[in-house]
Amino acid sequence: MISAISWVRKGAAAEKPTTYEMTEEEYTRIQDIAALEIEDAKKELKAKSQLDQDILNDPALKDFDLDKYDDSDHDSDQEQGSAHVFSKIKGLSYYKEGEEDPYITFKDGEDDPEEDESDEVRIFGSDNLLLVAKTEDDISNIEVCVFEGESDNLFVHHDFMLPAFPLALEWLDYRVGRKAQEPGGGSYVAVATFEPRIEIWDLDTMDGMYPDLVLGCMDKKQLRKCRGKPHAEFHTDAVMSLSWNKNVRNLLASSSADTTVKLWDLNTAKCVQSYEHHKDKVQAVQWHPTEASVMLTGGYDQRVAAFDSRAPTAISWWTMDADVESILWDIHSPSHFFVATEAGTVRYFDIRNVTNGQGAAPIYTLVAHDEAVSAMDQHPTVAGLLVTGSADETVKVWDVREHKPSMVISRNLDVGSVFAARFCPDEPMLMAVGGSNGESRIWDMSTNADVRSTFGDASVRSMPVAEKPLVGLQKDDDEEEDDNPDAVIAEMHGDAMQPLEAKPSDDDDEEEDDEEEEDAAMASDSE
Repeated sequence: MISAISWVRKGAAAEKPTTYEMTEEEYTRIQDIAALEIEDAKKELKAKSQLDQDILNDPALKDFDLDKYDDSDHDSDQEQGSAHVFSKIKGLSYYKEGEEDPYITFKDGEDDPEEDESDEVRIFGSDNLLLVAKTEDDISNIEVCVFEGESDNLFVHHDFMLPAFPLALEWLDYRVGRKAQEPGGGSYVAVATFEPRIEIWDLDTMDGMYPDLVLGCMDKKQLRKCRGKPHAEFHTDAVMSLSWNKNVRNLLASSSADTTVKLWDLNTAKCVQSYEHHKDKVQAVQWHPTEASVMLTGGYDQRVAAFDSRAPTAISWWTMDADVESILWDIHSPSHFFVATEAGTVRYFDIRNVTNGQGAAPIYTLVAHDEAVSAMDQHPTVAGLLVTGSADETVKVWDVREHKPSMVISRNLDVGSVFAARFCPDEPMLMAVGGSNGESRIWDMSTNADVRSTFGDASVRSMPVAEKPLVGLQKDDDEEEDDNPDAVIAEMHGDAMQPLEAKPSDDDDEEEDDEEEEDAAMASDSE
């Protein structure tokens, strides 16, 4: 399943990502994190051991002697045998000081594999990165994919593991953690998961073991005490949405299932403000594109709130027809915003139409899908181009100009239920889509006839162009063979897999005999 997608603009990623290396400071940091994990594991093991002991002491199970169930005579033999694992040690080669091992030392003129590997991981300035939050077989990770636009090639460059199911991604070029003092913006991704913490990973570092920065409480014992209850300093339940303030770059906003919205200072990794105006899970949060202190939030209490973060008590409210799935400021008209709901509708509001804190009715309501609108994005440069995705497995393009929405095209992109849809920041007519079947697709809408005829000028509309096919992740040869097991078997057995001629059954023989008798009778009648 693909639950979230985010683009990285061209030129933001390092040309040659570095490989993660342990420093003394990093070792100390990871050791502290590991100590907390080990302590929690010990407590859980102790609780489990006590439970096992209670079971063993159960009078009804005494006769089974379960405490000796795993004992066997061969255990001691295995322990003794383990001492002889390196019994053939003299078969190993070694080299004295000053001598070179030809297997690991390269002479002049020879190619160094490390240099070849460096070329393989190079990211060019013409490449976009696509971040894909993926979960498969209960294992979650972020795939950092490279999209080569000239050749329509998409492949996984590197990835990193996540502790829980991911719910939201937010890219930022603000340095944090161990590289905070280095010049430039860097390239990072903030990840929200079912865990009550936010992890921020350095995308320019491969094989990272831990995130560069963690926002939230690391003490699991303290979290268990206040699980799901609002807390002023950290989240206590799943983090459901993230929004980075591009005007005040050290601020990151988050919303959570604990009913709170929090502001984090990326310099100190501390929560600087906590808001508790919603009465249920807060599904979405988004900063205003131009007003640095204004934000929008929407929750499962079927309400949307707009307020100034400096004066959180002065809130304007809008009531929805169902739980809020996503919210979106109209970047072409920043005094307006879109709200997508679980009922499959999209509503458009004017933030200025408020009376005594209560927002006015929507300017229009778009019945977009038969099921929840789980993805929504707006074209960054073409006003009025809105895209929605739904659990009904369709992606729809809408023309919402002049407040008169009309559908341009509806497509099934073969990703299952659509959970993520994002326009590319550098090639705006490219859209990445991901969904429940674990596949991601890149759709070039500039070659679609309906989109061109609706949003293109006269020269574009009159120019016939064949629509490009969808772009998906490349598969290895082994994966392709696995997808076609008949091809693998045919290759193994050669001619043995050729189709066999059908052998006639006894019933077929009887039918042929009857036909021959009928033909003979017809021939005699004609004579």
